Amino acid sequence: MTGKPLTVADYPLAENRPDVVETKAGKKLDDITLDGVLSDRVSLEDLRITDRALRQQAEISTAAGRPTLAANFERGAELVDVPQDVIMRIYELLRPGRAGSRQELLAAARELRETYGAEGVAAFIEEAADVYERRSLYKKRF
Repeated sequence: MTGKPLTVADYPLAENRPDVVETKAGKKLDDITLDGVLSDRVSLEDLRITDRALRQQAEISTAAGRPTLAANFERGAELVDVPQDVIMRIYELLRPGRAGSRQELLAAARELRETYGAEGVAAFIEEAADVYERRSLYKKRF
């Protein structure tokens, strides 16, 4: 990913390894300036988190012995390019009592996997589908 593996000593990256911080378009941290914003050389897209930045945070979390945090960063990286309306629709389904059935959650997982390549998030939702079924958290239909 970055050549030399990232370690806990590299955190925070902006201070300790600015050479590995870049925008989706490849701009470096030094390119993100007020003058750049005012002259339209820096756009809103340049200020968004990238999947690479989240994977770097996952790498540091792993090095710090925090595998759960690392997994969360990895799943976050998978969602960077998923449209917000899709994320919000699936988020709503994950709230207890909102999905009507296991099949709704499995369809959401399939969409994330097949359309966006979000394998880790899809697996997380499939696991949630099992838990919701065991705990009767699906919407009750009368």
